[in-house]
Amino acid sequence: MSQDEIQADFEGGDSGASQVFPAQCSSLRKNGHVVIKGRACKIVEMSTSKTGKHGHAKVHLVGIDLFTGKKYEDICPSTHNMDVPVVKRADYQLIDISDDGFLSLMMDSGEVRDDIKVPEGDLGTEIKSKFEGGEDLLLTVLSAMGQETVVATKPNMK
Repeated sequence: MSQDEIQADFEGGDSGASQVFPAQCSSLRKNGHVVIKGRACKIVEMSTSKTGKHGHAKVHLVGIDLFTGKKYEDICPSTHNMDVPVVKRADYQLIDISDDGFLSLMMDSGEVRDDIKVPEGDLGTEIKSKFEGGEDLLLTVLSAMGQETVVATKPNMK
């Protein structure tokens, strides 16, 4: 490899932060998070079953997708590892709603981001009606595994 090729390899690197981390199945808890079928989910039900003489205890997980609300299930031996998504939550001040359905959100640093769509369903309707009514809102944005969505609203108390 030439020096230029080595340099090119390093330039393409990221900070090393991962979107998931492994956790032993038996250490997972209800209301925690887990990756089921490649989707970041919140655990809503969990049960452990003892198996036969030489088998492993199995953990049955039921999770709700953080972004679509779809229900997923998985069964995993309690001693095996499962991926847990790195979930971040942040509050942004709503500045504007564009005609194409994107939100203008101001971060604490004062920077504005315009890359999150108005959520579908009741929450999206609530955001639009409160914004049109002149309310000053803070929107809670949940991000995991490269996806982001608004999950809650609250009045902005200055």
